[in-house]
Amino acid sequence: MAKPGTRPAITAEGLLSQIPDIDPDETADWLESLDGLLDEKGKNRARYIMLKLLERARAAQVGLPALRSSDYVNTIPAEAEPWFPGDEHIERRLRAYIRWNAAIMVSKANRKGLEVGGHIATYQSAASLYEVGFNHFFRGKDAPGGGDQVFIQGHASPGVYARAFLEGRLSSEDLDGFRQEVSRGAGQGLSSYPHPRLMPKFWEFPTVSMGLTGINSIYQARFNRYLHNRSIKDTAEQRVWAFLGDGEMGEPESLGAIRVASREGLDNLTWVVNCNLQQLDGPVVGNGKIVQELESYFLGAGWNVIKVLWGRDWDPLLAADRDGVLVNKMNTTPDGQFQTYLVEDGAYIRGNFFDDPRLQKMVSGMSDEQIKLLSRGGHDYRKVYAAFKAAQDHVGQPTVILAQTVKGWTIDALEGKNATHQMKKLTTKDLKAFRDRLYLDIPDSQLEDPYNPPYFHPGADSDEITYLQDRRRALGGYVPERRAKPLSLKLPGNEVYAPLMESAGEKAKVATTQAFVRLLRDLMRDKEIGHRIVPIAPDEFRTFGMDSMFPTAKIYNPHGQTYESVDRKLLLSWKESTSGQLLHEGISEAGAMGSTIAAGSAHTTHGEPMIPFYIFYSMFGFQRTGDSIWAMADQMARGFLLGATAGRTTLTGEGLQHADGHSPLLASTNPAVVHYDPAFAYEVGHIVQDGLRRMYGHEDDAHPEGENLIYYITVYNEPVPQPGAPADLDVEGLLKGIYKHADATLEGDHPRAQLLASGVAMPAAVKAQQMLADEWGVAADIWSVTSWNELRRDGLESEEWNLNHPDEERRYPYVTRTLHGAAGPVVAVSDYMRAVQDQIRPWVHQPWCSLGTDGFGFADTRAAARRFFQVDAESIVVATLETLAREGQYDPAAAKKAYDAYSLGDPTAVAHVAQEGAGA
Repeated sequence: MAKPGTRPAITAEGLLSQIPDIDPDETADWLESLDGLLDEKGKNRARYIMLKLLERARAAQVGLPALRSSDYVNTIPAEAEPWFPGDEHIERRLRAYIRWNAAIMVSKANRKGLEVGGHIATYQSAASLYEVGFNHFFRGKDAPGGGDQVFIQGHASPGVYARAFLEGRLSSEDLDGFRQEVSRGAGQGLSSYPHPRLMPKFWEFPTVSMGLTGINSIYQARFNRYLHNRSIKDTAEQRVWAFLGDGEMGEPESLGAIRVASREGLDNLTWVVNCNLQQLDGPVVGNGKIVQELESYFLGAGWNVIKVLWGRDWDPLLAADRDGVLVNKMNTTPDGQFQTYLVEDGAYIRGNFFDDPRLQKMVSGMSDEQIKLLSRGGHDYRKVYAAFKAAQDHVGQPTVILAQTVKGWTIDALEGKNATHQMKKLTTKDLKAFRDRLYLDIPDSQLEDPYNPPYFHPGADSDEITYLQDRRRALGGYVPERRAKPLSLKLPGNEVYAPLMESAGEKAKVATTQAFVRLLRDLMRDKEIGHRIVPIAPDEFRTFGMDSMFPTAKIYNPHGQTYESVDRKLLLSWKESTSGQLLHEGISEAGAMGSTIAAGSAHTTHGEPMIPFYIFYSMFGFQRTGDSIWAMADQMARGFLLGATAGRTTLTGEGLQHADGHSPLLASTNPAVVHYDPAFAYEVGHIVQDGLRRMYGHEDDAHPEGENLIYYITVYNEPVPQPGAPADLDVEGLLKGIYKHADATLEGDHPRAQLLASGVAMPAAVKAQQMLADEWGVAADIWSVTSWNELRRDGLESEEWNLNHPDEERRYPYVTRTLHGAAGPVVAVSDYMRAVQDQIRPWVHQPWCSLGTDGFGFADTRAAARRFFQVDAESIVVATLETLAREGQYDPAAAKKAYDAYSLGDPTAVAHVAQEGAGA
C-alpha cells in the first residue's frame, strides 16, 4: 500500500529567522557555551540552566513568549516558503467572483417578504483559505487512491455554493433558492448549511452544529486508518481537512479529542482554524490572544502547529526588525486592539501600533493608506499555500493551521465589526463599494435595487473558468460531492439467528444484552459481512460480556500492543492489534459516536459499507450525545445503537445518573431513528435481521441503495426467562411494534383486560396475568410491544394521509387495527416514564391506563425500585382492577382490597421487597 510523504516539516528551529542576527560571533559564543555545558554537565544541568535563564528573562520583562507557544509571527518564514504553482492573478479574480456571488446570494435571500437569514461575513474572511484548498489540495473522488474528506465550516456554505455556480453545478436560479427548500419545490432550494440529508448529492458532512466538526473529523481520519490497517481499503492517499472558527474552538467537543489525533499519529488530518478574532457577537478573547491560546493547547497535545498571521507586505518590516521590537509589539497587542485597527485609518494605526521610535522609523516611508492595507496572513495565497503544503507533507502528527483573517473582509459595512455576524443585507451604497473593492465590471444601474443585484459569471469560456475546471479535473473532480453507490452485501440467512429463536430452558434466565452479544459474535464470524462489522464501546466491552471477543477480534490500535498485558495469562486477556476489529474508545461517548458516524457513512465516503454496532450505557446515549446522533442522521449514516443497560429499574444499584427512563422519548425526536424495546431474545434476532435487511440489503425497489436509518435497540442486563419463538409468531406485528404474546389463561365469561408490555416489564406482566386469573378471576391477554415509537410513527402517518386525502377511505393505524375487538381496558407498562407508552394512546380505543417510572432513579434492588415506581406485577394487578371498576366491569372495592393486600401504600413494604430481591 502507498505510504504518506516523507518531507520533513517546518520546526521551531526556524521561528527566530524573522529577526536578523546583528552579532553572529556573540551568538556563536552563546551556542558554544551551551554545547560545552551539555558535554561537561549533561542534559539535566543544561535544562536547569536554560530554565533559570528563561525565568530571569521573564522577570526582566524581555518579552519572551511562553514556553508553550512561539512568537506571534508566521511559523514559516518568507525565505522558507515554497514556490506558489498557481496563476495568482486568475485565482484572485475567481476569488472575487465567488465572494461577490456568495454575498449577493445571502443579501437577496433577505429581501422584504422573504428574510430567511444567512451569513455573509464568515466566507468573506475565509475565501483565500478555501480557494487555495480547492485549487491545489482538495482531491475529488476520482483522484488516484480516492478523494479527501473536507469538512466545510457551516457558516461558509454560501461561498461553496458560489463556487459551484462558477463550476456549472448550480444555476443562478439555484442560488436564488438559498434557504427556501420547500417553497422552491422539492429539491430546488439550497440548504442553509451543509446538510447531506437535504442535498444528498452535494454535501458530505453536516458541520453547523458547532464543535462536532472537530471531533468528527478526528474520528473520520482515524477510521480511514482503521480501514487501511484492516486491509478493507487503501486510504493512504486520502486526507481529512476540517475548517473551524476560532470562536467555535470554545465548544468542548472542538478540543476534547485532539489528544486522540496525536496519540494515533493521524498525519492524514489537517485542521484549518479561521482566526478572524471574532465570535458571533464580539471578540473571541478581546483581552488575550486566541491564536496563542490555541497554539499552546495543540502543542501540548502533540500536534504540529503552523501559524499564518501576516501577509507578504509585512515581510520587509519583519526583516528590518533587528532588535525584535516589532515582534514584541505583535506579541503584546491583544486581539481586541487588533480588531480596532481594522476599523480605524492608517494614521490611527501609525500612532498606536507603530508607537515606538524604532517602529516609526520602519514605516516612515509608508503612507497612511499603505499602513491601513497591511494584510492578515489568511488572505495571502502564498502564505496559505505554504502552510497547506507543509501540513500535507508533515509526517507523524496531525497539523493545525491557525490563520489570521478579517471577518467580513473587503465589505466596508461589515469588515471587522462586532455586529458582522448579524448583518444579512447590503445596501446600494454597500454593493457599489464592494464591487469597487473587487474590481468587477458591473454597472451602477444594476445595483440600484439592493434586493435584486446580479450574480457575476465571466463566461464558461473565460480564462478564469477554464482555469477553475482544469484545476478540479487535475485534482479528481468536484468537492464537495456525495456518492451513494455502495457495494451490494450478501446478508446471512436464518441460521445465524436460530440460537436466539430457541428456549433457554425452564429454569435458565438470559439477559437480552447477553442474547445480543451472542448474535453479534456469530455475525462477526459470517464470511460475507463479518469483517464489515465494527463493534464500538466506550470502555465497557467487559461490562457487556464482550471480552470473549478479545482473543480473536482484538482491540484496534494503530501501534499494535507493545507491552505484556497484565491479564495475559487469562483465557480472555486484553489484546490489541493494528488490524483489530473492536473500537475501544475509552471513556468518551462523544468519541464513540464519532467512530459510529464515520463507520456508518463509509458506504458513501469510501464506497465500502461498514456496519457499526455502538454499545453503551443507555443513559449515556441519547441524553449525552443526542446532538451527535442527530448529526449521524443528517449525514445519512447507518448502523445500530445498543442501549445495553436500559431501563430505570434494572441498574439501580448504580443510582440516578445510570437509570434510563426516557431515552425512547429522546429517540422519538429523531426522524431517522427506529427504536425497539424487545423483551425476548428471539425479538432481538428478528429486529437485527430486519435492520440489516433495510439498511444493507438493497432488495427494496423503493430503496435500491438501502435505507438511511439508525436502529436504536434497548436491551437489558437483567437475566429473565427466555421462551423460544412461537411457531405461529406474528413477525410482521413484531417488526411493526406489537403482537399478541399470550392469550388469557382463563376461558369463559370473565372480566377481560389487555396488558401491553415491553422490555424488562414483560416478566411483571406475565406474573400479573397469572395473579389476575388465580386471585381475581380476570382474563388478561398479553401483548408484546416491541416499539412504542414505531406505533406512534405509524399513527402519525395515518393521520397525515387522512388529512391529505379527505375524499378517500380513512386509514387506521396498525395499533388500532391490531387491538380492534380486544375486550376490556388496556394497561400499558414499560421500564420507562409513562409518556413512552402514552405516545400511542390517541389510537387505542379501549379505556387506557399506563404505568411507568416517572421521576428520578435511585440506588436499590430491582424489586424495591419496581415497587417504588409501581410497575411490578402487584401494581399491574391493582391498576387493571381499578380500570375495570372505572368502566363498570368489576367490583369497585376490589382495587382497594388488592392495594391493601399487596401493601402498595406501605413504605415499609418497599424495604421488605428490597430484602426479598436481595435474597433472590
